[in-house]
Formats: sequence, C-alpha cells, structure tokens
Amino acid sequence: MRFLQDLSFSAVAAGFVAVLVGITSSAIIVFQAAKALGASPVEIGSWMLALCLAMGLTSIGLSLRYRVPVLTAWSTPGAAMLVTSVAGISMAHAIGAFMVCAALIVIVGVTGWFDRAMRRIPKALGAAMLAGVLLRFGLDIFSSMQTQFVLVFGMFAVYLVTRRLWPRYAVPSVLVAGVAIAAARHQLHFAGIEVQLAHPVFISPHFSLAAMASVALPLFLVTMASQNVPGVAIIRAAGYSPPISPLIAWTGASALVLAPFGAYTNNLAAITAAICMGPEAHEDPSRRYVASVAAGFFYLIVGAFGATVGALFALFPQEMVLGLAGLALINTIGSGLWAAVRDESHRESALITFLVTASGLTLLGVGSAFWGLIAGGVTLVVLRLGRRGSRPLEIEEDLADDTSGLGAPSRPEAERTPTMRAHPSDPWSKQEN
Repeated sequence: MRFLQDLSFSAVAAGFVAVLVGITSSAIIVFQAAKALGASPVEIGSWMLALCLAMGLTSIGLSLRYRVPVLTAWSTPGAAMLVTSVAGISMAHAIGAFMVCAALIVIVGVTGWFDRAMRRIPKALGAAMLAGVLLRFGLDIFSSMQTQFVLVFGMFAVYLVTRRLWPRYAVPSVLVAGVAIAAARHQLHFAGIEVQLAHPVFISPHFSLAAMASVALPLFLVTMASQNVPGVAIIRAAGYSPPISPLIAWTGASALVLAPFGAYTNNLAAITAAICMGPEAHEDPSRRYVASVAAGFFYLIVGAFGATVGALFALFPQEMVLGLAGLALINTIGSGLWAAVRDESHRESALITFLVTASGLTLLGVGSAFWGLIAGGVTLVVLRLGRRGSRPLEIEEDLADDTSGLGAPSRPEAERTPTMRAHPSDPWSKQEN
C-alpha cells in the first residue's frame, strides 16, 4: 500500500503539531459560540465531536484521494461571528442556518464558480498572501521570549541544532524539547482533567428568514472569504494543484450532514495546512500528504473525547504553542516571500498584498487575507492600465481545468503543465539529507 510506504515520523509529527496549533488557538472561540446559543456541556461536547469528525474524515479522504496535503478546519472567524450575532436565535434555528450555509458551500463547489474565480489570482499574490498570513507566527517566536525566555529560547536552540544535523526531525525535536522544558519548570498541570467520551446530540433544525439573514448568509461569506480563499491560495502557493471544486463541495457536504450535531461549518485550513505542506513534514513534496492524513486521525481522537481533549491541549503554555508553530512555519514563510517578489512585474502588487495581509486588517467581518488579495489585485490593475499588450489580471493558465467532477484524482505531475515550483536557486528549497 502506497500510504504505508510514504509513512514517516516527520509527517506524523507535523500532523500532530497542526492539530495542536489548531485546537489551542481557537477551540475556546468555538466553546463561546456554542455557549452563546445556550449549549449545555454535553451539547458542547457534541459540537466538538461533529466538527472533528467532519475535519478528520475530509482531511483523510481528500488527502488520500488526491495524494496532496489537504487539511480542513472549522471556521474560527465564523465562530467569532456567531458569538456576537446569535442573540435572540434559538439553537434549533441556528442549526437550520448552519445547514443552509453548508448547502451554499456545496453549490459553489459543484458549480465550479469558486474555482474559476481563484484561477484568476496571480501566483505571486497568492504566495504573498501566504507569507502575510504566516508572518505573525514567525514574529511570535521572538515576542514569546519576553515572557518565557528559557522555554522558547530552549526550543529555538534545539531547532537550530536539529536543522543542522537532522533537518527532517527538527519540528518533532522542538515539540519534545518544549514539553520537557515546560514539565521541568512545572508549567504543565494536568490534575483535575476528567477524561470523558463525547456523545452526539441531535437537534432538529428549524428554518426562519431571520436566522438566514443574521447567521446563514454572513457565516457563508465569512467562511468563503476568510477561510477558503486563503486555503486555496496556500495549496497552490505550495506547488500543488488538485481540483478545487471537489474539495469545496466535500467540506460543505460534511458540514451539511453533521450540522444537526453542531458542525456549524467545515472549510479548507490555511495556517495549519501550511504546517503539513512545508519541508519539515517531508523533504519530498509528494509524500507530505501523509501529514494531513495523520492530522485527520488526530482530529478523530480529539472529537471522540469532545471538550476534554480541547481543555487538555489548552493546558500547554501559550508561548510553547506559539514558538512551536512559528518554528514549524519558518521555511514556508521564506518560500512564500521568495515566490512573491522574484517576478519583478508582480513585485509591487505582491508586496501590497503581503503588507495588507500581515496588518491584520478586518473590514465588514472579513479578515485581512481576503483584503490583501483585493488590495494586491487593485494595485496590479492600476499599474497595468494603459500598458500595451498587458492584461489587468493574468489567468493562471498553468493550473489544470477542474472538469473531472467530484471523484476525479489530481492529474499526475508529468501530465500537468508546470505550476509554481521551487527554483534551483531558492535557498529555502534546499534540504539536507
């Protein structure tokens, strides 16, 4: 079996780090969203079970199908929106709104509208957006040293040593070192954690125009703009070109089925996906899909224990999680920056994309990744106006047309026209044996 042949410790570790970062950084927001709808502790556990089941199954299934690291996630901006917008809406009406949102995502995926729009984003802008999204994680490595110098600096030192001697095992070594240092400094407190299995709680959906207007439509727009747009851009910036329409459709379908149990949405991951797509997962890009498959299995384990595992992960020092995430993403940030500025014709618009994305700007409830692409696109159009023979926005002709339907695998590498790959002179692409 090819998966067993491609299996590696570094990929499994990358999958675990992705799940650790995802849960510790945003699970509390999901808990707050559920509580805003009056969810009981059992119902909160059901939310975690449904969400992790959707994420785990789609991550495993899509990654194995296309042999590409496809990682899915709940919508953190969507959960934040729910915290502030569900006043006066019952849980049953919210569940109905979740189902409508999921159905809209399925429609957008099946029709191919979203994929056709994404193909018009120049590669340099996508790479710049990737670097902008991840920049704060790189900065957090060093800002975290202000409060936990011994812990984070120790992890950084281990990273440097292992990158020099055993580059494939740098991130797993950093994880072990972080846990060991935190334990030695008595910063891990697991007492009082009760391990309990989650139980699915079915809530019959109710549908109303008020819930559609205040929950379903805003949740759909936020999920597509703040999650799926950067998710697709990161996949393509990493050099992969699976058919996008099936990915979007299956994430929506999984949320549609599991919405009555609390899966408010499921979408392509961005930051955690980048962890699975970097060279730390494996030096061979064709074997990095194992990291997303491993992350899917870890999500299933998290879901089985509901809120218990979320509370357990939350006990890790925040500085340790930030340092681990930043160190795991260093090479990905570097590759994104290099790909963004190497083409002089797109350099200025790519830098605008990078700066707006890195700024954290939020307008109309939509995050900076979307506005970074908009700002970069407008810059490119303005700078090209009046130039003879130029097109305002170049279409990504090197990406295969998605005409194969929901079940077709990504075409073999030899059959595709070249997409963005690391240039031989790219220092970030060199890996030691």
